[in-house]
Order: sequence, then C-alpha cells, then structure tokens
Amino acid sequence: MVKNAYIHIPFCKSKCKYCSFISYPQLELKKQYLDALQKEIKYFYKNEPLKTLYIGGGTPSVLEIAELSRIIEIFKFDKAAEITVELNPETLTLDYFEGLKRIGVNRLSLGCQTFDDEILKLIGRRHNSAQVKTSVELALTAGFENISLDFIYGLPSQTAGAFAADLETAVSLGVKHISLYGLKIDEGCFFYKNPPENLPDTDTQADMYLKAIEILTGEGFEHYEISNFAKQGFESQHNLNYWNNNSYYGFGIAAHGYAEGVRYSNYEDFDTYFKFPHVHYLNHRVTPQEQLEEEIFLGFRELKGINIQKINEKFSIDFEKKYSKILEKYLATNHIQKTPEGYKLSDDGILVSNVILSDFLE
Repeated sequence: MVKNAYIHIPFCKSKCKYCSFISYPQLELKKQYLDALQKEIKYFYKNEPLKTLYIGGGTPSVLEIAELSRIIEIFKFDKAAEITVELNPETLTLDYFEGLKRIGVNRLSLGCQTFDDEILKLIGRRHNSAQVKTSVELALTAGFENISLDFIYGLPSQTAGAFAADLETAVSLGVKHISLYGLKIDEGCFFYKNPPENLPDTDTQADMYLKAIEILTGEGFEHYEISNFAKQGFESQHNLNYWNNNSYYGFGIAAHGYAEGVRYSNYEDFDTYFKFPHVHYLNHRVTPQEQLEEEIFLGFRELKGINIQKINEKFSIDFEKKYSKILEKYLATNHIQKTPEGYKLSDDGILVSNVILSDFLE
C-alpha cells in the first residue's frame, strides 16, 4: 500500500532567476487546476491512511486556506501523520498560519535562500530577510514547532562568511530543520541564458558546505542526509520515505510518483492535464538492476549510509563481492567509510558524491 503523497501546486507570482521547476504565473487558473487535481486524486488514491503528505511547488501559499483544505480533506491520515506545506515568506500572516494549523498542517517549509537582501533581489526572490524572521515568529505564535528553512549556497556575490552568518541567524530563530542546496543553474532558468557575475568557485562552495556541517552539528542539529539537518525527532519523514526508496503518490502537473514498481510522471502543461488528469504522461517499470542502483544511490544520500545485509537479502547479492573494486578504491581515499551496518560517505565523499555514485551504475 502507498502511504505517502506529494502534491504539486504549479503557481508562482514570479519566477526566481535560478528556478527551472515547473511553475506558472496564471493564478486565474487556480480553481480549474484544483478541480482537475481533485479528479486525479480521487481516481488514483485508494483511501489508505497516509503517513506523510507534502504540498510543494511552485508556491503553495498562493492558495487560500479553504483551497488547501479542499485538497487535504480528501485524504485519510495515520494518527502521527506528517503534513507539510511549502511557503514563501512575503505574504504570510498570523491568520494564515492559524488557518494552516486548523486544517491539520503540522510541518512548514519556508523558502529563505539567504538573509542577504541584496542577493535576494539579485536572484529574483519576492521577500526580504525581515519577512522570513517575522514568518518564523508568527508560525511559532500559531503553535507550529516543526519548521524548516531552505537555503542556497554558492549564490552570486555570496561569501563563505556571509553564508555562515545566514545559518547562525537561522539557528537563532529556533527552527528545527534546515535544508541546504548548492546553486545549480539548469536549462530553463533565467540564469542559464544570463549567467550571473561573481559566482563563488567550486572550492568556495565546498568550504561553505563543510562550514555548514561544522556550524549546524555544533548547534545540535543531526546531519541526517546530504542536504538536510534536523534537531532530534524533526527529520522530514516525507523525504526519508524517498531516500528509503519506498512508494509514494505524485499528484498534479509535473508530479512524479512511484507505486507497485512503476515510476510515473504527469503532464507538464495545463491544457493537457485539465483534459487528462487521470492519465500519467510517462510510466516506467523499474528493472531489478535499476531498483538495486536506486537503493544504493538513495541509501548513500543518508548520512548513516547503506545497510548491506538488507540489500543482500532484498536483491539476493553479495554487495561487498559485487562492488569490491569500487569499495576498495574509495575506502583507500577515505571518500567511503565502513560502518557497523555497511558503508557511508565521508564529508569529503559527499563533495564528490555524484562521481562516486556513478561508479555503482552499470
């Protein structure tokens, strides 16, 4: 049974310059979109109680509380279910946070990116640093404890010292979860055709990341996944489900899901999605080899690493024999380390994780 669901809200008032996600500014289509989304959910959802629901985007906070409630009330939930909504800080009020609390939301993910107002303008964010701080205070006032802030490092004109100061500010606000992402300029974003000046070089980005580990673990955050840090008990259960390679529903434009051994994705434009909300654009049945590779790739994203006994039993292999040359290579350079259960990436290994993990792909 599928116990987790992601819902994509593809609306943004404007596009950030680094963003290549599927989002559109046509807020006048909200009602039509929610109608189609409801049809899709009711077609595929089998009424099992969810452990996690994650409403992402885009900007889910462009939806009114009643609109979000209309989505959430379709589902059944476990008693301890985690229900997350992504929010942008520029429009949030105490009434909005209290409304989220009232409809069952219990985890918030706020897009901060940086507390440097000049850089926020440069990358096309609509909020300023004061609005982030106020949003966290209002969320706490409304009774939210499980609050996450997202940051990007390697931004134009950003220094290692400024990024460290961002994290220290975040810690001082009392949030329980912090996500860090290195700036990636992918095809489809403004910066791809208009490269920004003064980008930190690769070595500076690496220094920023390693300093982040030092600061956040020193403040009592557990570094539990390559990009994620949490106070004990506040790990993202929804994302852990991804990294544990378990199934999940994907609802909405451009959403991806994984159920009964099939990875699927939805149409990416409104017209087609409105016509066929119950049709997946792509379906791919994952082969046993692909399942193994995904298990390794996702497992190494978690800082505890992979459990080779579980992998051996699940895939009927001898992991250490099958991958002996790769393990020897990276153990010798200390990019991979032995653990009681298997193997994990070292901090230096995380910095080149894409290279390491590609060696495990056949």
